[in-house]
Amino acid sequence: MASTHAIFLSFLHFLLLLSYFNYGECSGLTSCQKTWCVAKASAEDRDLDDIIRFACSETNCDPIQADGPCFDPNTRISHASVAMNLYYQSRGRNLWNCYFNGSGLIVLTDPS
Repeated sequence: MASTHAIFLSFLHFLLLLSYFNYGECSGLTSCQKTWCVAKASAEDRDLDDIIRFACSETNCDPIQADGPCFDPNTRISHASVAMNLYYQSRGRNLWNCYFNGSGLIVLTDPS
């Protein structure tokens, strides 16, 4: 009987530890936060053009087309930010998916 009790307590302890390390769907604080990727204000126009070309070759950039919901404001930095964020979101919101040769910035406030 004592052996069964010890096994039960060990199993309960294991479940407690498991729930501590795997609580919810998030593995850490930052992965639970909503984040967006935008272009840095200091980014060069030629870099933004390259970013738009790259991001739009990897994901659907219809929102920044002339009839799209994110066309306005019709600026290079705005279109690059939308393209970067579409790419970032589609790739799992990893830090490295917003690098763009140092032109990307992860923000905690929805830029739209």
